[in-house]
Amino acid sequence: MHAWHLRPASAADVEPAAELRAVVMRPDLERLGRYDDHRVRQRLRDAFEPAHTWVVEAGGAFAGCVALRPADGGYWLEHFYLAPDAQGAGVGSGVLRGLLDRCDRERAVVRLNVLQGSPARRLYERHGFVPESEDAVDVFMVRPLSPAP
Repeated sequence: MHAWHLRPASAADVEPAAELRAVVMRPDLERLGRYDDHRVRQRLRDAFEPAHTWVVEAGGAFAGCVALRPADGGYWLEHFYLAPDAQGAGVGSGVLRGLLDRCDRERAVVRLNVLQGSPARRLYERHGFVPESEDAVDVFMVRPLSPAP
């Protein structure tokens, strides 16, 4: 895997992000009987906010995206997708660590949801997220504040 970096997203990133979402989420959505070729892309398009989104670039190419949306005095981590060839090389951990360091400096709680059975859940658990609630499709997780130093 090439070196990677984050850059602020622009409106032009919505379609590459929507396409990546479809590729990355397809196995889990199919397993859950919920894959819809149009809806998987449209949900990202409808929620895409460049002001709260970053693009992961590796080797000069679009390799992923992540959003950190302000909500309820904390943040929702959303739309965190990495291209298959960027997975398993520490990129996801590096991206997540950088965003969570920012949240820690702000003393902000972070929430997210992950599909039931998704391997991404292990990444989130390694970074301090714990289940808050769940249903047949989603696991809602929270990263509680660590005690103040």
